[in-house]
Amino acid sequence: MKKSKRVKKSNSWRIKQHRDQFFKKSKTLGYRSRASFKLIQLNDKFKFLKKNIKLLDLGASPGGWSQVASKLIISGKILSIDIKVMDPLKNVEFMKYDILDDDIENKIISFFNGKLDVIISDMAANTTGNKSLDSIRTNQLCSEVINLSSKILKPKGVLVSKLFMGDDFLEVKNLAKSMFHNVNFFKPESSRDESKETYVHCKILKTL
Repeated sequence: MKKSKRVKKSNSWRIKQHRDQFFKKSKTLGYRSRASFKLIQLNDKFKFLKKNIKLLDLGASPGGWSQVASKLIISGKILSIDIKVMDPLKNVEFMKYDILDDDIENKIISFFNGKLDVIISDMAANTTGNKSLDSIRTNQLCSEVINLSSKILKPKGVLVSKLFMGDDFLEVKNLAKSMFHNVNFFKPESSRDESKETYVHCKILKTL
């Protein structure tokens, strides 16, 4: 019985993917994931990807966001980090690492030889089946990214990170507002309707 339910759920997912215009479009255009369109639409909205910036992509695997960034950042520097492996991308340096490790800040600063311009993060916690718990754990990751950004971004730097609408959304929002002058939220068209995900765009660090 349990196996039958799993098969049914798996088939339902495949049908949704097949009908998904962004999934099909990603295959046609050669993007590594449909999430590529989220970054494209976020950049159309906030215009933070420029040709000569230093950019850090957190939770980068399989590389959909890094792939988009590498097409626009032609004379800058890109570092992608994930605890999962990622196939190589031209003009992108990959580091298999956990952003919660104590020395992550030093490794990033060392790679860029100083602070950077933009941090992007599409990280989400591994799903447990409990949507409330998954939301909390992903928002904790977002908070970690916000805290890290205050240490490694240039004063006029930009952070774009995924988070979920949930009980602790306000807590993450307040954290972002305590560290950045400009904080906005945006859900790209390519984000599925049923998903509670949204993205926070933060700009210009406050003096701490």
